[in-house]
Amino acid sequence: MRAGGWLTHRDIAAARASWQHARDVADRLPDADTGRAAMRIAPRTLLCTSAWLAGGTMADTGFDELRGLASAAGDKVSLAMATAGWVSALTVHARFREASELGSELASLLESINDPTLTLGLLYTSLAAKYEVGEMTEAEQLAQRMIDLANGDANMGNLIIGSPLVSAIMLRGCARCFLGNPGWRADVDQATTMVRAFDPTLRAMVLLFKHSLFATGAWLPDAPALNETAELLELAERSGDNLTLACARYVRGLTLLAYHGPPHEDAFALLAAAREAALQERFTMVVATYVDLCVAEEKARNGDLDGAIDLSRAAVEVEYASGDLLVRAAGVSILVSALLRRGDPTDLLEAQAAIDRLAAVPTEPGFIMHDIWLLRMRAWEAEARGDDASYRDYRDRYREMANSLGFEGHIARAEEMD
Repeated sequence: MRAGGWLTHRDIAAARASWQHARDVADRLPDADTGRAAMRIAPRTLLCTSAWLAGGTMADTGFDELRGLASAAGDKVSLAMATAGWVSALTVHARFREASELGSELASLLESINDPTLTLGLLYTSLAAKYEVGEMTEAEQLAQRMIDLANGDANMGNLIIGSPLVSAIMLRGCARCFLGNPGWRADVDQATTMVRAFDPTLRAMVLLFKHSLFATGAWLPDAPALNETAELLELAERSGDNLTLACARYVRGLTLLAYHGPPHEDAFALLAAAREAALQERFTMVVATYVDLCVAEEKARNGDLDGAIDLSRAAVEVEYASGDLLVRAAGVSILVSALLRRGDPTDLLEAQAAIDRLAAVPTEPGFIMHDIWLLRMRAWEAEARGDDASYRDYRDRYREMANSLGFEGHIARAEEMD
């Protein structure tokens, strides 16, 4: 156990090997040993807590066994720590609905323990899970709870991530963006500034949330964004950590692609590397879907509409199956655009069905991200049907909404519509 603790921030794979060995030794202790239960729980707790960071399969983590042991021993703290790790592992493996449900259990468990430092350190996992499934009101509330608990201390509760406070500020901003709250920009800017004082892994995670907002159309990258992602990639390459490097490559690739300055080849090479890391379970697996959508959009831009439709159709199905709501509307728009451009007899019907399916997705009051994308897609659909009056109506409403929200990406897209 001591060896694993020493290795935790040096070589997570070696640390986990030490904890697995400790688990096996503890399991061989005689039943009469009074410390056996605690010694069986401790390594399993650390294995569950670190599962999301290590990557790879979730098969050998033993969360269900740990939950049984900790419950029998009345060890709520170990159970909370293991649950937090398991929620993160579920999120990394794109099992978002399960992560959200277990995240609610974790929040209740932490409430019963009533330890401010432990709560601050572990509640981030519930927050991230709620954000992924579009439960933005609850995500904002959880983030605010963490911010209040930290009371300005950026290092308090750094049990799983380097700074729960910085992460909470970033995710509060992201959640507010999806709710149309103009305060989101101040949160994102504050977290971006604060995270510079921390290690490359935390910087990569926090900037991942920030730069993923490109796909929503909320903002567009600028020169400072190019600089911060270039610096992050350089730091990640020096760190030698696979998760940090994959995250930095993805963030840099997204930024280059959205900026439209440097050659697209650079962006797609970075995105392809991040996608490969996700497929090998060394990075959050939903990134593979996000990258596929980027590639599909590029195929459509280059005239390969068949390829764009096939790839985006498959990616959209993954989005629905996983429960992720962050880029679902953007993904559907890529599919709808390609279908309407190809214009085969059944394409308009499929595009209409895709739009209606997205419109039927239940979202909480105030969740505006689907609404703005739907206005854009319904304008396309009306134009394809030759309904000029409806097209102008949807177009004007889209422009009005984009401008009222100050969403730079949508403002630019709306200006391109005749």
